[in-house]
Amino acid sequence: MSLFGSFLSDEQFQCSICLDVFTNPSSTPCGHSFCMACISRHWDGSQVCRCPLCKKVFQKRPDLQINRTLREITEQFKSMKGVGGTIREKKGGTGGGRVSCTPDDFFDELKKLPQHLQSSAVMMSCQKRSKPSFPAATTPLASSVPDQSPIAALNNNYIHSPHSNPFIRTGGRRRFTVSGAAGSSHNLPICETHNRGIMIYCRTDGVCICPDCETEDHPDHDTVSVETEWMENKVLLSVSEQEIQEMIRQRIRKIKEIRTSVVELEAVERETTGSVCLFSTLMSTFERSQVELMEVMEMSRRAAEHQADAMIRQLELEVAELRRRESALAELARSDDHIHCIKTFPHLSSPPHAKDWSGVSLNIDLGTRTVYRSLVDLVEKFQEELENIAEQGFPAAALEPPPVRTQPRVKRIQEYALDVTLDSNTAHPRLVVSEDLKSVMCGDRTQFVPNNPERFDTVVCVLGREAISSGRHYWEVDVGGKTDWDLGVAKHSVSRKGKIKYTPDNGFWFLSLRNKSNYAFRTEPSTDVHLNVPPQKIAIFVDFEKGQVSFYNVDAKLHIYTFNDIFNESIYPFFSPCTNKSRKNSMPLIITPVTGSE
Repeated sequence: MSLFGSFLSDEQFQCSICLDVFTNPSSTPCGHSFCMACISRHWDGSQVCRCPLCKKVFQKRPDLQINRTLREITEQFKSMKGVGGTIREKKGGTGGGRVSCTPDDFFDELKKLPQHLQSSAVMMSCQKRSKPSFPAATTPLASSVPDQSPIAALNNNYIHSPHSNPFIRTGGRRRFTVSGAAGSSHNLPICETHNRGIMIYCRTDGVCICPDCETEDHPDHDTVSVETEWMENKVLLSVSEQEIQEMIRQRIRKIKEIRTSVVELEAVERETTGSVCLFSTLMSTFERSQVELMEVMEMSRRAAEHQADAMIRQLELEVAELRRRESALAELARSDDHIHCIKTFPHLSSPPHAKDWSGVSLNIDLGTRTVYRSLVDLVEKFQEELENIAEQGFPAAALEPPPVRTQPRVKRIQEYALDVTLDSNTAHPRLVVSEDLKSVMCGDRTQFVPNNPERFDTVVCVLGREAISSGRHYWEVDVGGKTDWDLGVAKHSVSRKGKIKYTPDNGFWFLSLRNKSNYAFRTEPSTDVHLNVPPQKIAIFVDFEKGQVSFYNVDAKLHIYTFNDIFNESIYPFFSPCTNKSRKNSMPLIITPVTGSE
């Protein structure tokens, strides 16, 4: 049976109000058609203009016009009913199924219509026909691909996805007509919107659609049959497959290359072991030289102390003799025995036999300062040599550089000097903060100060006033003469009341001194640090973005230690002079101006 013979029936040209073939048909804005007189009477008798079929309400009564194209098709249909092969509808069985018949000369009659009416007749028949019952099947795109292929899996996911309706889009040019797919209209997936077979591919929007979707939502788009589109894409499959195979081969070659490099790393391990041995030898040499130097310096110091003791004993003897003479003169002055006084006075008035000490001094220049400066220069040169060796021995991105090379020079980081002042509102009640807010010491007794929330009430410490939330910052603190202290930074949100655990996990990063010589960092567990040169002035350098807090010996220009962490809030300078230990640790911590190093 021809295409049109399976589509046309009386119902396709029937007004749903009068149930007769259209007379002067008119289409509403929602797309449904009625007789002009029927829809006008229907709306005249109602307060609301509503489509009788889809019930869509129009706020303003539409200005309807006669659909001339549909009227001509309807008139042609009516005239065809009068021809020998009458279009009829047979109803039978309890199921109400229908079989449509059409005369053989229908196509000849249809060809007599103008071209635009022929296409309109096809679309009209598509819109008005009853809902067909198609069996479930894949699209022709999928049917030409093996069931187990990846393309079939991708196609099934695309066509049957319940989360998307890819059949309504806009845009494009070329058209694909229904007649191009009429022969394969069976076994197609059904459009959920129009209940028609999906047989067209819109290249403009990249979706599979039915003929009604093409007419309504894809006018003037570039459309072809799904078979045509699939055959063109099929050519590209082999190209894509070759590209993927080449990518696989490249990665297999790279795996072999990396495995070969791993084998070559054994030689690197041997060289590393040799370097460790050399470093051990170098460290032994340094330790031996240190012991010898310390012995010489100790002997010089003891000799100077012995000389000082001898000079003090001599001076004490002379002082005792002079005091005896002083007492005799005082007694002589009080005596009334003039003759005795005249005889004794010449002896007492003569100069005592005492040494002239005006040009005598203790030689304290034992060469230690010269040795110290020489060692500082040696350490700097040694660090530079190590840096050169490391840079020449490894590619720049091969290894993480050791801490010695990552720390900036003291002179360079002094450019980020921060004018730090103390926040007295955070100070423990025993702490005495200077008027210029530059120094702090621990007093003998607790002061009467407000117990505000930001004040530390258990540990003797104080914070700086300057919040650090970005950038790089540097400050120096004089710690000379103290036996105990803590210096570093703390988060703004740290606990201020009660017992506090001072670790990085709790928001504290600082260096500590205890009992004059025990340096440590408050990590978990504590990190002990041995400093050959006790610092008199400590520098703190913060790189907020890198999460680093570094400590330096300012006078020796040496890096001590660096914390590496992540700062997720503002941090503040932290100072603790510790308790004064019965005035043994009474010296203050002093924030000093940054003057620059030589």
